[in-house]
Amino acid sequence: MTISTRGAGKAPAVLVLEDGRSFRGRAYGAVGETFGEAVFSTGMTGYQETLTDPSYHRQVVVMTAPHVGNTGVNDEDPESKRIWVSGYVVRDPARTPSNWRSRRSLDEELASQGVVGISGIDTRALTRHLRERGAMRVGIFSGNAVQDEGVLLAKVRQAPEMAGADLAAEVATKEAYVVPAIGTRKFTVAAIDLGIKGMTPHRMAERGIEVHVLPATATLDEVYAVRPDGVFFSNGPGDPSTADHPVALMRGVLERKTPLFGICFGNQILGRSLGFGTYKLKYGHRGINQPVQDRTTGKVEVTAHNHGFAVDAPLDKVSDTEFGRAEVSHVCLNDQVVEGLQLLDQPAFSVQYHPEAAAGPHDAAYLFDRFVTLMEGQRA
Repeated sequence: MTISTRGAGKAPAVLVLEDGRSFRGRAYGAVGETFGEAVFSTGMTGYQETLTDPSYHRQVVVMTAPHVGNTGVNDEDPESKRIWVSGYVVRDPARTPSNWRSRRSLDEELASQGVVGISGIDTRALTRHLRERGAMRVGIFSGNAVQDEGVLLAKVRQAPEMAGADLAAEVATKEAYVVPAIGTRKFTVAAIDLGIKGMTPHRMAERGIEVHVLPATATLDEVYAVRPDGVFFSNGPGDPSTADHPVALMRGVLERKTPLFGICFGNQILGRSLGFGTYKLKYGHRGINQPVQDRTTGKVEVTAHNHGFAVDAPLDKVSDTEFGRAEVSHVCLNDQVVEGLQLLDQPAFSVQYHPEAAAGPHDAAYLFDRFVTLMEGQRA
């Protein structure tokens, strides 16, 4: 990636997909070149949380909402310490942000963090193309990086693919840290950071949980050194088929029958730990408006998603696993993709989406309460 932050608003830019289709527009954010997997997000709001979600590492995010940047950028809403997307694609960026919390424009924030973007292209046509052809490698080139499209296409096709990518350790914390309980401490949880968002331990802290956030490389001994009442596995980027260490770690937790909760990447880790496979979705689920049914209650909730892989588990039966009976607890109503798993003979469950809702609706907040209930039951 080569980057300059000067002249971003005026430089010509081109987006080139690995199948040869291209879109021309204007530079947005930093000027230069960048590569990643082209994916689209259907959220109408919450672009700051999207940009700073570590699960978007090495992805170029296309916003389906046409007008982006209206509320500028503040210092309260980021979900991590930096922007993680490798590129950003918008149709009509706000010329002047307007919000009482705004500190700078989105264009300025992207440029200051070296994120190459493009604006002024037909994002609806691009999204339809990705839906038909599937997520694929892409490059954004602006300023002096713009060359003959044949040369640019060759560069895109040399970029690494998402399938087979082992990325969790690249985004996870390197040192353990503690998020204290709000009010009286009722439980202690060891949270395995595979790309955790800041709101997630906060949601647990609101429920009286002291959260020890541990690196993705944590050992089983390090997990149990904090004397956890429960263990949490977070969201994160990359292909779950490469996550052998998190799978081995989770299997160790399951063997001890400690209450366990996983989200997103953590759901895929639970799937693998139980003996199920995983596979890459054609274009994934990304946004804050995905309908999911909790099959244990029949309730339908609108949920926040960011995943390009899914668990391959049977929807129509209870499965026998090494750790007891397991079933699919949640399913996406758009395409019947597995959105949750639960064990029936010990306290462990997971969902494929983001109950911390940053950004997004709060329909799934009950899942943190369900985790508390498991820990209460184990203590009793």
